[in-house]
Amino acid sequence: VTKLKMPGNLKSLMEKQMVGPSTEILAESDFPEQSFKPKVQMPFKRVPGQNPRKVEVERRRRLYLTFDIAELLASKGIDSNQLMPRHYDPDNMPPIEETKDSVFPIYLPLKVFDNDEFDCRTPEEWMSLGLEPGSSDRKPVPGKALLPTDDVLGHEDPKSQELIYKWIDVGVLDYDKETDLYLVHKTDEKGLVRDEEGRPILNGGITPEG
Repeated sequence: VTKLKMPGNLKSLMEKQMVGPSTEILAESDFPEQSFKPKVQMPFKRVPGQNPRKVEVERRRRLYLTFDIAELLASKGIDSNQLMPRHYDPDNMPPIEETKDSVFPIYLPLKVFDNDEFDCRTPEEWMSLGLEPGSSDRKPVPGKALLPTDDVLGHEDPKSQELIYKWIDVGVLDYDKETDLYLVHKTDEKGLVRDEEGRPILNGGITPEG
């Protein structure tokens, strides 16, 4: 019997043995894997003639990843930057020739037209997607939010004429049942949801210190 000797360049040898791309998710993420899975109304036990539940979930996941809300709105002639009401400025009203529909500016907030009757999940169910099995910490849930590109001016005056609103990738941290509002945090250039010290934001940002 001889002792097994590990070669010193084992890592480089293992890298050379890779024969193709891996299906393993190698990119770092602050979002739980199950938070990207769509809700499917199918029995867990496969019915003859139907696709397995896992196959249907994966198909819908890939389909939904191809959708972009900004492109969908643009295809209907909707400018996302115009969805947020702004301060009325009579001195800078565009001439009638340049307006498509009306000379009056948008003044009603989006929540007036909000309808959650067809939402597949309740707010509590959406937030529960941040819980991973075996963990007591709730991670952010991925989403998109219509937010100003200028954070400073956006907080000071959300209806400023100078602001530009875009659909931005965010992590949903919390939900307030009384105000019916979600707390979101913009992702960084790597798609991570981190605080000022670079730590993952858990449990809606609540820490033992507050």
